[in-house]
Amino acid sequence: MDNAPHIYAEIAARRAQLIALTQDLIRIPTLNPPGLHYRDICDYLAARLEPQGFAIHMVRAHGAPGDSEQFPRWNLIARREGAAPGDCVHFNSHHDVVEVGHGWTRDPFGGELADGRIYGRGSCDMKGGLAASIIACEAFVAACPDWRGAIEISATADEESGGFGGVAYLAEKGWFAPERVQHVIIPEPLHKDRICLGHRGVWWAEIETKGRIAHGSMPFLGDSAIRHMGAVLAEIEATLYPLLAGKTTAMPVIPEGARQSTLNINSIHGGQDELPEGYTGMPAACVADRCRIIIDRRFLIEEDLAEVKREVSALLERVKAERPTFSYEVRDMFEVQPSMTDREAPIVRTTAAAIERVLGREARYVVSPGTYDQKHIDRIGRLKNCIAYGPGVLDLAHQPDEWVGVDDMADSARVMALVLAELLAG
Repeated sequence: MDNAPHIYAEIAARRAQLIALTQDLIRIPTLNPPGLHYRDICDYLAARLEPQGFAIHMVRAHGAPGDSEQFPRWNLIARREGAAPGDCVHFNSHHDVVEVGHGWTRDPFGGELADGRIYGRGSCDMKGGLAASIIACEAFVAACPDWRGAIEISATADEESGGFGGVAYLAEKGWFAPERVQHVIIPEPLHKDRICLGHRGVWWAEIETKGRIAHGSMPFLGDSAIRHMGAVLAEIEATLYPLLAGKTTAMPVIPEGARQSTLNINSIHGGQDELPEGYTGMPAACVADRCRIIIDRRFLIEEDLAEVKREVSALLERVKAERPTFSYEVRDMFEVQPSMTDREAPIVRTTAAAIERVLGREARYVVSPGTYDQKHIDRIGRLKNCIAYGPGVLDLAHQPDEWVGVDDMADSARVMALVLAELLAG
């Protein structure tokens, strides 16, 4: 039996609900940092899903980075069982959003609907995807009452700051173990005709150069850590950037520029600490005895993380050989291995077929330039059958006047529901 016409009808009947749900989610300002209103959005979703037969689990990530009594890291997992045993399909969305930033012409938390678009911080990344997955599940259950297996919907914390208070914590506690979940879709905004198979790797580290403090009028009596760092930056420009430009990947990373290894200098700070807010005087005249940079190194599946680190160590040793008083320290912050799901995995093949049926064109396969929560599902949860697929234009994420298209959400909901029909009712 072809369930698609019934599913399409159920989703069409829920179009107004899809819009309202997305607007309601945007209007809960789950800003991260510091982690505002996490429990509020989980309570909102529980109130919607529990009356529809979903068992609700509220999980706080006690002890995770950022978790505190003032800013607890709350996660929701909602599970509905089918009429018979079978696989579990899990839709995982993060509920946190980044800071608003400047340049908005609309209310960032207004959820304004205009010309088929819903505007607001997190609309694209990724409350539109969360709403689409909920509508997809509700439409599928209504259209296919005798389905087997289980459906899970999760709304998780802190993806924007590494996911350690969200999916990483849940994976450590067994929520994504292959014994209880078999298929995962993460509705990140990667365009409705694309399947994201994974992401590049990342290594964040802090490099500190050491110096000796002295009076600024007699810098020759000190040793400037900032000048030492300047030499490090010059060596990065002269040798490391050209080296990385020559490293390319077979991974279908988008955009094109991310198909090579990259390095971003995330921040730099030297000398005395930032002056406290409200202080209007001058800084003291001192030679900087310390300078720090944070590097964000993205690497390819063809690269080895140990070699990635050795490249930086070798660079620093070259600088040291040229500067007799040069001293440095490297501190690892975090690292993530690249991840890429096989194109023949069940969730990939099923989603590709659904995209072709709904949109009338073949799915594109991509890899994300940055990481997302698939890293934790893969490495900690040991679950390889995972992709990112959802509505929204990736370039709009974290931008002012962020928006998600209503038609795109509806199309993505059709795709997600057809995946459910194939895996749980086919």
